Amino acid sequence: MGMSAFEVLGPIMVGPSSSHTAGALRIARVARLLAPRPLARVDFTLFNSFSRTHRGHGTDKALVAGILGLDTDDERVRDSFALAEEAGLVFSIVEGGDDASLHPNTVRISMHPAEGRPVVVEGESLGGGRIRISSIDGVGVNIKGELPTVFVAHRDKPGVLAALTGALGARGLNIATMRTFRAERGGAAYTVFEADERIPDDLIDEVRGIAHVTFASAVNVAGASQQEAGDVILSFSSGARLAELCQEHGCSIGSLMRAAEAERCGDESLADARMDRVLALMHEEACETLSFPRPSLGGFLDGQAAAVARSTAPLAYSLMGGTLTSAVAYAMAVLERSASMGVIVAAPTAGSAGVVPGAVLACGEAIDADSAALSRALWNAAAIGALISENASVSGAEGGCQAEVGTAAAMAASALVELLGGSVAQCLDAASICIGNLLGLVCDPARGMVEYPCQNRNAIGVAAAFSSAQLALAGVTSPVPLDEAIDALARVGAALPESLRETAQGGLAACPSVCAGCPGCA
Repeated sequence: MGMSAFEVLGPIMVGPSSSHTAGALRIARVARLLAPRPLARVDFTLFNSFSRTHRGHGTDKALVAGILGLDTDDERVRDSFALAEEAGLVFSIVEGGDDASLHPNTVRISMHPAEGRPVVVEGESLGGGRIRISSIDGVGVNIKGELPTVFVAHRDKPGVLAALTGALGARGLNIATMRTFRAERGGAAYTVFEADERIPDDLIDEVRGIAHVTFASAVNVAGASQQEAGDVILSFSSGARLAELCQEHGCSIGSLMRAAEAERCGDESLADARMDRVLALMHEEACETLSFPRPSLGGFLDGQAAAVARSTAPLAYSLMGGTLTSAVAYAMAVLERSASMGVIVAAPTAGSAGVVPGAVLACGEAIDADSAALSRALWNAAAIGALISENASVSGAEGGCQAEVGTAAAMAASALVELLGGSVAQCLDAASICIGNLLGLVCDPARGMVEYPCQNRNAIGVAAAFSSAQLALAGVTSPVPLDEAIDALARVGAALPESLRETAQGGLAACPSVCAGCPGCA
């Protein structure tokens, strides 16, 4: 597993949900690249969690923004309906209801060109902004957009694949993967190439001229990996292997993750610059809302973070203490910013985005840590988040809030241990303890909005991270290794009923008083 740190501490995005906002936008943006231009009309049919919660998550706005080509961090996402009207694009949003055969976050996008037949694409949002295109015109495919991709529609005829690979090879592109999908022999087929370098535009013109090719497109998604050819030596797929690598290289988890990222992108200064941007934005998202609160889209949130920050003097000594009070206020502030369509860093999701910055920034202030130390803590958090992303899930629709806030808290706990000088073993113990303490946490956003109880859950996630880090640093070990805790997280998530996995049908979301007391829900 060579997952980028910025697939965990990211995407940088507008909106309340990495899966329902950023992921939806990315699905639509990739889908748009798979159809001829220009489009006259687009019909979006939403299924399962997407269908039930799209208004509160801004999924509808994000899908339209993706079709228009906007990035996840473009503040115009909130105005996408008006932008579509200006562009003359007609669209519809249809609630398709529940379909157990589909992923919990599925959208079917029917794109109608100004001329020619429509193209129908199905996509799935996997959590943390990661996506998969699963079907094109009824033919099952697998396009994730994580590497620069060439998509080719063609007839299933002899010689086509040889011509395609020859065209890419002649340009010196290193092909990472190649897969061909077809419905029947001799019929329509789709071939997907993933490469290690960005796809040049003129190559697509050349591919379109190959016999039996009906359409070709480059999928160069913003934020996609640009990996150097060759193996990633510092790759790891388990906590045990991560610990082995740290011992072999005599370094901390954060230092190893930084080196792995530099290895992936081939440029150490680029890796550092990207983390510097993440750290700067975390400072902004945690502090700006405390000074300038804004009401959320749904009306549940409006100044709660500032109220907690103001309580430090009268309450901190007898309750949480000054550092934890600051951490909770920062975490809650990030959720308020997210819920008002501000720009945030998903960490690893938008719904749990406050935990890591809240914990790391507050602890850093308490010990007067410099930016290098804070960055190492964030690299550490990214390593833990990558392990959970690859071996379980960070999607509330798949694994409940334990997959979102639980993961973020485990990331923060490990990061705090490294920030305070703990060992690799103590980092992994802290993450395991934290997962165990939040195991079974359900995802029940009231009215389908990532506001209540999501903001309070981020506060609890910070508290869990602090207590887990202190236990580990005090010498309390976890009898369950981190890898087994992650496996338990996956099994518990799969066992949760659908009503407790981001459908807004169970838990606190089903309480009658929730919406009665919310001025923005009328």
